[in-house]
Amino acid sequence: MKRLTLLLILVLGISAQGMSQKGYKFTDGKLVRTTSVKDQSRSGTCWCYSALSFLENEILRAGGEEMDLSEMWIVRNVYFEKAVKYVRLHGSLNFAVGGAAHDVTNGIRNYGIVPEEVYPGLNYGTDKPYFNEIDAVLKAYVDAIIEAPNRKLTTAWQDGLNAILDAYFGVRPEKFTYKGKEYTPRTFAESLPIDIDDYVCVGSYTHHPFYEKFIIEVPDNWAWDTVYNVPLDEMMSIIDNALANDYSVEWATDVSERGFSRTKAIGIVPEADLESMSGTEAERWGKLSEKEKENALYKFDKPGKEKKITQQMRQEAFDNYETTDDHGMVIIGTATDQNGNPYFKVKNSWDVIPPYDGYYYFSRPFVEYKTISIMVNRNAIPQTVREKLGL
Repeated sequence: MKRLTLLLILVLGISAQGMSQKGYKFTDGKLVRTTSVKDQSRSGTCWCYSALSFLENEILRAGGEEMDLSEMWIVRNVYFEKAVKYVRLHGSLNFAVGGAAHDVTNGIRNYGIVPEEVYPGLNYGTDKPYFNEIDAVLKAYVDAIIEAPNRKLTTAWQDGLNAILDAYFGVRPEKFTYKGKEYTPRTFAESLPIDIDDYVCVGSYTHHPFYEKFIIEVPDNWAWDTVYNVPLDEMMSIIDNALANDYSVEWATDVSERGFSRTKAIGIVPEADLESMSGTEAERWGKLSEKEKENALYKFDKPGKEKKITQQMRQEAFDNYETTDDHGMVIIGTATDQNGNPYFKVKNSWDVIPPYDGYYYFSRPFVEYKTISIMVNRNAIPQTVREKLGL
């Protein structure tokens, strides 16, 4: 019996050791200072969480104190602006909770900002954002306004809109006290050690000229704001230069890909490594169906070969709706897997969860392929690129 038990322990130990060697193992490289991971919960507000997290990092980098800025302050004010534009356009605008990083900088510029503790924006009975009802009520309201039952808009409709927003998010304070000092939202924004005008958005597309600004054509760009357009290699050089000089990067991307795993917190763009296959292996691979090949590539059991991304691949994916604007996060550093392949370490807003406490690792090809746009401090852009952009 003892011998059998010993044998069982030995077998289990070997099996556990084999299991521990599977999967991805990341070693962090250069990391910038960052604030805590937040939770957007059941709200489509990643654009706000990522951009405010990015600005919180910027405050740290500039020598300021760590702080938690109010996402719902921005969301509430942006929802009002979006509703007004939606009504002016007779409903010909994407009216939903989605947005972009520039909505945050524009929101601070127009309304100031407050700490989270001053305006949590949870005035509807939950301890985290839960937007199903809010989104439905606001959409129904603005659609009713557009119908113009009185044949013209009344003078009360914007007051009604503000009343709904106040009911769900809370009445906005005109003044507040933070750490013993009184502020207004605007004076608090002015007290921060950053300049909102320093932040620019950059993309990489061939349907517009390089080194010019253009209105990026994604549904959540309701404000019709612009991004600077640069070639792919220069966009990546901006990310690299930013991280090397202690700047983080706000990142708008697509996580609807098969190459993204929520549970494993990894994003990759795998490709079959036919050159490394023996004749028999290559023959077996050739007999697999496309579905079987995809299943083999997306097991996430170990690092493998990834596609080499080109400017044309990026453009085709964007043009064909394969790359869509569906999530915002913050790139806060670099990493490598056990084979030495390069990754970016990214802070998400889906709470502090396993396997990396709310952080995710995206391969360099994934970032090259699936980046919609980035927001950076203009001073993080390499000088040569800045000159081409006229910054």
